[in-house]
Amino acid sequence: MISSVLPAIIVLGLLIFLHELGHFAVAKWSGVMVQRFSLGFGPRLFTWTRGETEYAISAIPLGGYVKMLGEDPEEEVPVYEAHRAFSFQPLLKRIAIVVAGPGMNLITAFAAFTIVFAIYGAGTPTDAPKIGGVMEGMAAEKAGLARGDVVLAIDGKEIANWEQLSETVRASGGRPLHFRVRRANSTEEEVVVTPEEKPERSPFGEEIGKAYLIGIERFVELEPVSMVNAIGLGAYQTYFWVKMTLLSVVKIFQGSVSARDLGGPILIVRAAGQQAQLGLEYLIRFLGLISVNLGILNLLPIPVLDGGHLLFFGFEAVRGRPLAMRHREMAQQVGLFLLLALMVFVVYNDITRIVAG
Repeated sequence: MISSVLPAIIVLGLLIFLHELGHFAVAKWSGVMVQRFSLGFGPRLFTWTRGETEYAISAIPLGGYVKMLGEDPEEEVPVYEAHRAFSFQPLLKRIAIVVAGPGMNLITAFAAFTIVFAIYGAGTPTDAPKIGGVMEGMAAEKAGLARGDVVLAIDGKEIANWEQLSETVRASGGRPLHFRVRRANSTEEEVVVTPEEKPERSPFGEEIGKAYLIGIERFVELEPVSMVNAIGLGAYQTYFWVKMTLLSVVKIFQGSVSARDLGGPILIVRAAGQQAQLGLEYLIRFLGLISVNLGILNLLPIPVLDGGHLLFFGFEAVRGRPLAMRHREMAQQVGLFLLLALMVFVVYNDITRIVAG
């Protein structure tokens, strides 16, 4: 439990801190008075003051917030401080302050992916029939195949490349296949593997058909890259995961991807522990992926999220004046209810996964 919780606390704590730091830095740059910078919600456990800002660590570590002077449009602001109040700032400045949080998450993801490429290199899938990964509980694992094994022949027929290996397994019809493999220690062995008919899924989890599979992944060769190329690859990786996250949200609303695939804090804790056990490279990649998700989901047009504030600003731009406070409060109550309902739902999903094994 500790080995899973600690990496999750480090990842989420860092991402929340950087998200709020984005709001904080742009608010300060815009001349807005920041009254409090808090990691977590609820009762404040530790506080200290530097300059005009109180810094706090609060009891509920499920987020954080930056409290700015005049953030509430109906808050009474002293006349002499009006120029430093959030609600008195031009619309574009307020938009910049709100966007800075999710923006910092995307910058963090870009930095994380770039660091991975710069230190560990870029992966290129090899065309050789070499096993890169074995999925737990599937036929390959049951038969004793392992990462690094090279498939030399199946049923006496020589296997020259990965495509030939894949096609042979898919065309098996589920009959036992006799693999001749060369192990990582250069010894050769005969292994019997029985492919299983499994649902074939898209990258979004949609079932697109059935196929005979044994549960192996292609081997990926790591090659060093220059810093310039690492930056380019980091940018592309960030773009790729932003696109995939947006498409996933769209497909959930369309109903083509089940909402039961959504995960919550328990899933994040388990995944963080698994990635930490695999090594620092995997944990940094995981941090980048979660950072993209945090940035994009915060931009959803749900009141109480950053996207909800941007939605209010959009109405203000069209109407020429802010929404009435009672309308904002009603929308925020609905948004809070939706978030709480979503939290209960994803925790239920997490628990169901654990019970189902």
